[in-house]
Amino acid sequence: MTLIELTKIEKTYHLGESVVHALHGASLSVDTGEMVAIMGASGSGKSTMLNVIGTLDRPDAGTYVLDGEAVETWDEVQLSELRNKKIGFVFQSFHLLARDTALENVELPMVYAGERGAIRRRRAAEALARVGLGDRLHHLPTQLSGGQQQRVSIARALVNNPLLLLADEPTGALDSATTAQVMQLFGELHQQGMTIVLVTHDPNIARYAERVVTFKDGLVIADEKKQSVSSSSRTAS
Repeated sequence: MTLIELTKIEKTYHLGESVVHALHGASLSVDTGEMVAIMGASGSGKSTMLNVIGTLDRPDAGTYVLDGEAVETWDEVQLSELRNKKIGFVFQSFHLLARDTALENVELPMVYAGERGAIRRRRAAEALARVGLGDRLHHLPTQLSGGQQQRVSIARALVNNPLLLLADEPTGALDSATTAQVMQLFGELHQQGMTIVLVTHDPNIARYAERVVTFKDGLVIADEKKQSVSSSSRTAS
């Protein structure tokens, strides 16, 4: 079943007197349960496409159907509700609140959704346990390693049980050993049926996906399906 269908997406940015044509009629579809890596050089349009998928940017032209609904013309209130309910975001910078514990940081999406306190705390604790941080609920970000902070941000992205997880260079601030741990977690989430789209410049990160889409000059120039690292490990076992 197709979860994401973007057709002939155009996006232009006006930066002072400069005009940047980020997407030139790019099209992309993603099925439910896929793990897709988007690659490309700086300025290729890959991050812009991820922002359009996440409804953080609105396309200038083209159509975007998410979970059967055409969302490119929705207003900001509708899009905000959509993001809160159906899309989880993980970024290179963890975007954690420094004065809040891991549990409180993970509760935030449910606060915006109006969920009650007891339910928020229970679901946040379950999300942290899911990413291996069940014993770090009350730690502040400064008391956690970089990899643990990224796991908190992943738990926050998962806490509302989204249909789609979007990750923009999620390991860019991590060392190689921690990167492997975080990507293994993404692989496990994918095996559990989560739809994941991630942007990366690193071929070693893209290897964890079952499909690699390459952008250049605002267009898709390659779309390759392959066996992911997580799939390979399952086959080997």
